[in-house]
Amino acid sequence: MRRRLLWYCLLLLTLFTKNIYAKEVMSMIENIHWLGHDTFKIVGKDVTIFTDPFKLKAADRADIILITHEHFDHCSPEDVQKIQTEDTVIVATPDCASKLKGNIKTVKPGDKIEVKGVIIEAVPSYNTNKEFHTKDKNWVGYIFTVDGNRIYIAGDTDYIPEMKEFKNIDIALLPVSGTYVMTADEAVQAALDIKPKIAIPMHYGSIVGTESDAEKFANALKGKIDVVILKEE
Repeated sequence: MRRRLLWYCLLLLTLFTKNIYAKEVMSMIENIHWLGHDTFKIVGKDVTIFTDPFKLKAADRADIILITHEHFDHCSPEDVQKIQTEDTVIVATPDCASKLKGNIKTVKPGDKIEVKGVIIEAVPSYNTNKEFHTKDKNWVGYIFTVDGNRIYIAGDTDYIPEMKEFKNIDIALLPVSGTYVMTADEAVQAALDIKPKIAIPMHYGSIVGTESDAEKFANALKGKIDVVILKEE
């Protein structure tokens, strides 16, 4: 009887803890703004992070800018200038540095740095069945922590073996359009490997891909991983 009571108490505690944790992650989602393509504005308590700013509709202020690679729709100097201040730190691959000005920290896959109190890990991002983003270029995705939530932005990548090594991801931002990156089906496999609390589809609606790719991704993961399709702002 005591053992059953103890088991029941542990079950309630586990469910209660998971519920609190889920609420914290969902609260973070409210502070993630999709600005189209691979561009996100992520607002933490002490820092505002932009990823791959492209075709920004308004000026803003970034504490940190993360750039995954040097293609024009990811490393856009004119868009960087719209959100860059004297205090902004840009984290980017070396081939982006010559295009940009200011405080730039260059990274390659495997690097781990701290910027303004944010731990940032550069992880591999490349194609496996096409030649747009080859592995030898050392382009990256990022895993970074904001307000206790580990966020992964994949960059322009296919479904790659390294994704199985990404641990304790709360929110995964994954491309779904195909053509230059993963298809929706491949992104589903990536999500199942990464096991985030929440997956958010990206890389559609601007150059290639449509909302139907995001919906296909979400439908395939029903009952397995929570998917949030953000509206472009």
